[in-house]
Amino acid sequence: MWNGKTVSIVFPAYNEEDNIAEAVGDFKNVSAVDEVLVVNNNSKDRTAERAATAGARVVTETIQGYGAALQRGLRDATGDYIILAEPDGTFVGRDVIKLLAYAEDFDMVCGTRTTRELIWEQANMGWFLRLGNIIVAKMLEFLFSGPSLSDCGCTLRLIRGEARDRIVERLEVNGSHFLPEMVIVMLLNGLRIIEIPVNYRGRVGESKITGNFKGAFKTGMRMIFLIWRLRIFGNK
Repeated sequence: MWNGKTVSIVFPAYNEEDNIAEAVGDFKNVSAVDEVLVVNNNSKDRTAERAATAGARVVTETIQGYGAALQRGLRDATGDYIILAEPDGTFVGRDVIKLLAYAEDFDMVCGTRTTRELIWEQANMGWFLRLGNIIVAKMLEFLFSGPSLSDCGCTLRLIRGEARDRIVERLEVNGSHFLPEMVIVMLLNGLRIIEIPVNYRGRVGESKITGNFKGAFKTGMRMIFLIWRLRIFGNK
């Protein structure tokens, strides 16, 4: 609990058995955290079993996709503050406190993985990914009159429960380009956002989204197309 408010962590998980228990334990060890919710997205390994054994509440999302799993997590999380994260070891549980420090003043607090001093040596954040994240984030910032943004694809973010209730039915993207949609829908609804630097470590296993150049390029193009589509046609 944080200043009288409950805190939920949401992990989208697809075949994450190698690190899911460690991730659950790392975030559960933060005294402010009340709940760790793992959204099992049709994993074919022991992700769900290991998450439950580590103390997480596990739900299953049968619609395949990163965005679908995160949307399910947003709907099912019980906390007043909901923090999206990753179970692959890239994020540090203690950074939850950084996000919570801004929670009373903003509707969403987004992490950025582009601060060089916080990018660990093993992290998958080479110059191409880092520059691409910054460029796409600045495009979003300019087209939607947003706050200063530098990372369009960072999962680690906090949203207040009342803000979640306002936007969750407007979210449509089930795929890997869900994160910028969430930011845009927040801005279209007049909600307040700030971005802060967070640690970014090397992940356990290979990324299913940006693990290679082709995947990173495809995700980036989907994000750009989404940003322009929402700028021209708006959100439902």
